[in-house]
Amino acid sequence: MNWAVIMAGGVGTRLWPRSRDQVPKQFLDLLGQQTMLQETVQRLEPLLPLSRVLLVVNQDHASMAREQIPGLPAENLLIEPARRNTAPCIALAATVLRQRDPAAVMAVLPADHYIADGPGFRRAIAAGAQVAAGGHLVTLGITPNQPHTGYGYIQRGAPLGEAGGQPAFRVQRFAEKPDQDTARHFVDSGEYYWNAGIFVWQVETILGELSRLSPSFAAALAGVAAAWQSPRQAGALLAAWDCVPQTSIDYAVMEKATQAAVLPVDIGWDDVGSWATLSDLLSEDKQSNLVHGAGLHILLDTAGAYVYTSPGRLVAVVGMEDLIVVDTPTAVLICPKDKAQAVREVVKRLKADGLEEFL
Repeated sequence: MNWAVIMAGGVGTRLWPRSRDQVPKQFLDLLGQQTMLQETVQRLEPLLPLSRVLLVVNQDHASMAREQIPGLPAENLLIEPARRNTAPCIALAATVLRQRDPAAVMAVLPADHYIADGPGFRRAIAAGAQVAAGGHLVTLGITPNQPHTGYGYIQRGAPLGEAGGQPAFRVQRFAEKPDQDTARHFVDSGEYYWNAGIFVWQVETILGELSRLSPSFAAALAGVAAAWQSPRQAGALLAAWDCVPQTSIDYAVMEKATQAAVLPVDIGWDDVGSWATLSDLLSEDKQSNLVHGAGLHILLDTAGAYVYTSPGRLVAVVGMEDLIVVDTPTAVLICPKDKAQAVREVVKRLKADGLEEFL
């Protein structure tokens, strides 16, 4: 693997009201002093210099990305005209990368995930590159530790041997987010892994599969390739974005590909998909209270709370258990931890009611 593509175009609606349209979760310091984007870049540094990292962002976040990753070469920042899901994002990056290095092997990583085991992650990416050299589209499969209903799953098929001391398998199938009973069956079988959306492949392989399985991508991006680094670049990209379908790379390619491979890993991965998840990641004792932010707080007769405070404001919680309180200057969220996934419904309601100033 000699290149990495970081996708930083997500919105993180379940982490509202901190994660918003103008500053989504990958640009926030949710887990420590650095933002999630900065942590993703840092995780790659022992493998690759910044000169071999492409960062794909929405046009609204380009300046923020430059500020957070100041050493990134200007030509390595790819700006999408609008959000179109992961397939167009990956197709654009692969198209640009082929112009520079037709023999490239590229890792594709979301910018907003937590990975506890950095060395293990790097070993897995290196092993994935070995498997990808054989023409496979490699995805990392996370060994599940519970029957989670919020993730898609990957079922392993026939073994492909070992790479870097790690076993690899053909993908038997991709499964959508299951109900509780189905998720329990998946985990108990030992054949299924969580789909983390982390990939490794040759640039020619992924572009060939996109062209074969989703011809509209090849047609739309042909003009981008021809115009890249010319005065026509911006216009060609806008024209392509009017034509490319809004779809995920799983749906566009991986679920239909015959050469998909899965590399099972246990690297302490989490997609940080809710305030409850974030609270668990940050707290060793899940019954203790966890307070973040620069404001003041008073917690009385309260256990298992996650509280975020804003500068110049006071949050007081009395007689509560397993509560989420996120206080920002313009919006406050209060919910039980077991309802944290439903925060996205608040965002949907804000959109429906035309309250864009709070998004």
